[in-house]
Amino acid sequence: MDIAEERAQEWRVNLRNQMKAKERTDIPRVHMPELDPVYRSHTRLEEVNLGLTPEMAMQEAKRCLDCANPTCMQGCPVGIYIPKFVKQIETGDFGGAAKTLKETSALPAVCGRVCPQEKQCESQCIHTKMKKEAVAIGHLERFAADYERESGNISVPEIAPSNGIKIAVVGSGPAGLSFAGDMAKYGYDVTVFEALHEIGGVLKYGIPEFRLPNAIVDVEINNLRAIGVKFINNCIVGKTLTINDLKQDGFQGIFVGSGAGLPRFMNIQGENLVGIMSSNEYLTRVNLMDAASEDSDTPVFMGKKVAVIGGGNTAMDSVRTARRLGAERAMIVYRRSEEEMPARLEEVKHAKEEGIEFMTLRNPVKYIGNEQGRVTQMILQVMELGEPDASGRRSPVEVPGKTETLDVDEVIVSVGVSPNPLIPHSVEGLEVTKWGTIAVNNDTMQTDIPMIFAGGDIVRGGATVILAMGDGRKAAASMHKWIQNRDQLVADNC
Repeated sequence: MDIAEERAQEWRVNLRNQMKAKERTDIPRVHMPELDPVYRSHTRLEEVNLGLTPEMAMQEAKRCLDCANPTCMQGCPVGIYIPKFVKQIETGDFGGAAKTLKETSALPAVCGRVCPQEKQCESQCIHTKMKKEAVAIGHLERFAADYERESGNISVPEIAPSNGIKIAVVGSGPAGLSFAGDMAKYGYDVTVFEALHEIGGVLKYGIPEFRLPNAIVDVEINNLRAIGVKFINNCIVGKTLTINDLKQDGFQGIFVGSGAGLPRFMNIQGENLVGIMSSNEYLTRVNLMDAASEDSDTPVFMGKKVAVIGGGNTAMDSVRTARRLGAERAMIVYRRSEEEMPARLEEVKHAKEEGIEFMTLRNPVKYIGNEQGRVTQMILQVMELGEPDASGRRSPVEVPGKTETLDVDEVIVSVGVSPNPLIPHSVEGLEVTKWGTIAVNNDTMQTDIPMIFAGGDIVRGGATVILAMGDGRKAAASMHKWIQNRDQLVADNC
């Protein structure tokens, strides 16, 4: 059934007729309940956003006009049928809404929490064209997924009969999980190989529990297990196993979603001082290794004057984590203005409420340490905005001769990541771009080695969870078609 036929169903027509469009657009957008800022700035394991009540969700769902041309869907990288699940919530069919989400999304509870809906589906909502706040699609997605989990009545998407074809997935981040879910639905025998001891990739090591609880990620992973996806952890493809090993084991297709876990630094004087680390190391140690625990074998240093360099979501996660670990002064140092920050507006809002200082139009140029080699100060170059760069953001330029000195005892560098080089370097003949990412056909996500597909940060070099998931879905559809065509050619030649 296509979108027009779905929309023409009697229940949808009756629902639209219950309220005039003007009445729907006059309903104010719901606001997500949150933990108290003072309390939450001292607790690392409690989620900031508390979720909607059923009454709040149904009221927000009434704001959706059930458009004939649902432009919101054009902004969704995984193609969720947004009007349908929203209208199901309006009727109180929360389980049906969750089932609709699962038709296209392997991780609805995750996406409802961490995806930048304001830049994607919600930015395309018809309400924004009327200068009104968009329907809270992300909040509603989270609500439906959480309601299903809490009810214990977990739905399982429709699965095709097994075809016996083995498919390998390298990496259990959002790209790999999304790919695995779709391939399992197509009937393939899917195994996901994860280098770390925990399944979930960046969802576990990169995002703090106050934004995305590990328990939520585990539920989504168990949902994939329920449809037959197998997981093997502590296995580094490229070291523990090679791509050739996977071929010899009978895997007929391989998806590489190994991410971009290689940190970048700024190569400035003093950057090797004790107390300076990448956001990757910092968040991985705290989130995955429990390094903030009193009995940790590899404790993380808990600075009192912490500066985080960068303005993205990872920088916000790092500085808000530092605050929760006891930083008396936790600062964002960013070379552009706040308007140019790539972080979600919600993350910036939450950080400010928690007492984070924003030192914008500043860029570190030197670190100073004590006799023990530990960082004690940083020199900041004052910046101003010049002309827009290739991304459209105004480029920062130095204000000649104007610097500031800032006392710090810990610095976390969050200025981007590079692709994990293990797979690109270990597969002979695999085409790699000048940035170290795997080269793919953007329409199919297929590499120059036909059986290998790739997506997520290993292709993009650093992006959002939902874009990685979109890559995984696209790659799954393409690999399925490629295998079907290959098998048909074999049959025709027999």
